[in-house]
Amino acid sequence: MHSTRMSSRSWSLPVAYRRRVQKADENLFSWFFGGAFIPLVIASLVLLLAMQLPKSLVLVGAAVAAVLFVASTVCAMIMLLRFLNRRRNDLLGYLGERAVAEHLEALRESGYRIFHDVPCEGRKTNFKIDHVVVGPTGVAAIEVKTRRKKKGREGYEEHVVTYDGQQLVWPWGEDRCGIDQLLSESDWLRKFIYNRTGLRVDPKPILALPGWWVTEHVVGAFRVASHKMVPKIVCDWKPQPLTPEQIDLISRQLDERCRDVED
Repeated sequence: MHSTRMSSRSWSLPVAYRRRVQKADENLFSWFFGGAFIPLVIASLVLLLAMQLPKSLVLVGAAVAAVLFVASTVCAMIMLLRFLNRRRNDLLGYLGERAVAEHLEALRESGYRIFHDVPCEGRKTNFKIDHVVVGPTGVAAIEVKTRRKKKGREGYEEHVVTYDGQQLVWPWGEDRCGIDQLLSESDWLRKFIYNRTGLRVDPKPILALPGWWVTEHVVGAFRVASHKMVPKIVCDWKPQPLTPEQIDLISRQLDERCRDVED
């Protein structure tokens, strides 16, 4: 029963971002229709009320209707643009997670189990681990951050991001995007595995940046890599051998966590 669920196609691709994109697509017509129709309704109602006023105030009422039409149109456009921007970001996130997931698929042939969107509980809020891999060389926790390329600073290549040992150096600036989140997720996974199985396993934290050429000046407690390099890091970096029985034991616990994630 468990092996069937874990090897099924329902675990082969992440679903959280895809669900959000699908929901946005389902509501797309409503947003466009509302953006065009609501300002007209508001202006029409105000204009009808203005027609009931004395003749000396009709022009004032018409002016108010025009102002409300313009204001409601602007508000509707702002809300529509925000909606489209959220959908655009969700689609980008989904494509990034899918790119990583598709490259991880090849590991199944070598005895690895792969889980996506693993739900977790934190002290203040719930969260998810984008990808968890369990196999002969240990456990890996993978956080995916997908960012668009944009014009960078002089002297910086627009497709290259560098980890300098403290932060990520992007063409336009520096930050720790995803690093602290990744370390927290890895720590949660370590505790989860121990509490559920009694096994002391240190998950390999990997920050995946799809579509970027990644360089690491320092290799420390975690790795930063493009989506194409993630499978190699899972296999070769800090191997912590697991027996088939241990792989199955850990995978069963993760399978239980992911039961509410449907394709």
